Amino acid sequence: MALPAAQFHDIKGRGVLITGGGSGIGAALVEGFARQGARVAFIDIAEEGSRALVEQIGPSVEHAPVFIQADLRDAQNIKFVVDQAADAIGSLSILINNAARDDRQPLEDVTEASWDESQSVNLRHVLFTSQAAVPHMRRAGGGSIINFSSIAFMLNMGEVPAYATAKAGIVGLTKSLAGKLGPEDIRVNAVLPGMVVTERQKKLWINDAAIAAMLEQQCLKHSLVAEDMVGPCLYLASDCSARMTAQTMIIDGGVF
Repeated sequence: MALPAAQFHDIKGRGVLITGGGSGIGAALVEGFARQGARVAFIDIAEEGSRALVEQIGPSVEHAPVFIQADLRDAQNIKFVVDQAADAIGSLSILINNAARDDRQPLEDVTEASWDESQSVNLRHVLFTSQAAVPHMRRAGGGSIINFSSIAFMLNMGEVPAYATAKAGIVGLTKSLAGKLGPEDIRVNAVLPGMVVTERQKKLWINDAAIAAMLEQQCLKHSLVAEDMVGPCLYLASDCSARMTAQTMIIDGGVF
């Protein structure tokens, strides 16, 4: 991957937990933070790709990433998993809630079960992972929580009603958590990516025509890739953004 131009020295040695870190944007974040010298743990449901990522990155960084296999839909297990991650890396002061799944589903096909599944995959775990991480951040003297939302809920996309609702909800949750945790020097911000071209997206949803249509809307005529999310997250995790909380950062090439 292309490394960020800056070295964030205050991130070196800090404990970072990333959800959905086994592929796509999450994998880029795992590598990006590991190459800053952070102690990184990541949670993912997919075991094979996650272990391959550790093998790929581990030998070339100071602290090899720690993979923890878990299903974040199991809310009752989240505290145990977060505590396990914090123990494995020694402390926890940065949490990136990245895990998500942008399934398409027409309005007519939405059921109670499919709605609840989308909220559990995309929204519910953000609350409970943050809740479990906060005691560790208190012990660390503060921290930074970065929640991944999306511009999808701003685009009037008719095929993602449940996903769009979850991603809009993340913005509201971000602001509520920021208000609660700010007095303890725990900052909470959200990142809203545009159309990031990952292997999963290309396999399931995105073709050349969709990419061209999005580039037409963007001010910057470059397709977004997973690595484009690393620099903004390093900034939000670092002391460079020490007085920034309850904010949303749109990284979409200039659509909004």
